[in-house]
Amino acid sequence: MHSPVDSPPHATGPGIALRVAMALAPPTVLLLVLVAASWEPLMALDGDIARTTHRWAVDDPDLTQAFRILTDWVWDPWTMRALIAVTVLWLVLHHGAWWLALWLTATCVLAALLSQGIKAAVDRERPVWSDPVDSAHFAAFPSGHAMTAMVACGLLLWVLRLYGAGRVLWRVALAVAVVSVAGVGFTRIWLGVHWSTDVLGGWLLGALTVALAMVSYARRFPPARST
Repeated sequence: MHSPVDSPPHATGPGIALRVAMALAPPTVLLLVLVAASWEPLMALDGDIARTTHRWAVDDPDLTQAFRILTDWVWDPWTMRALIAVTVLWLVLHHGAWWLALWLTATCVLAALLSQGIKAAVDRERPVWSDPVDSAHFAAFPSGHAMTAMVACGLLLWVLRLYGAGRVLWRVALAVAVVSVAGVGFTRIWLGVHWSTDVLGGWLLGALTVALAMVSYARRFPPARST
């Protein structure tokens, strides 16, 4: 049976992705600066949101446990990376698209390095509770879960678009991506292991990383030569 993503990749230029990257860069940098500087109004907002969601998490242990399963297994960064690994194998074995597979792999590796580098540079403490419902390691900003989910889902949607996924598959994939990216961010805040701006920063950095990957790929392989 013909696969809905068996067609040759559609040639795309860097135009839209470049505009998206240019739109994402200023708020990403601004948020990074404000968090690094511990801007008081933003910190106060983070604290208010964190206290509210933590109270909800403590009051509803069943929902909290469900969110722990989702964030630790379904939307875990390693689960997201596994999806990219499967996509890379599919590109290489089914289409011989070595360069695109390399671009996906490099983007994931660079995203992980960027996340850890910013965590070390900003060195923001995670929320601390007398009655925690979950725990996490390393610095808080940005959320690695949120950034990895954004990168993985963005790359998968990009591949589906390149290979001309049908309307139904595209809509289903887009819906799953939106739920996953939004869901993982919400669970990290609910579980009290991240501030809301950690999640927002992860989303912005992830989206910017994907946009730049698309721009660089389109410039390396312009429409007439796209792999």
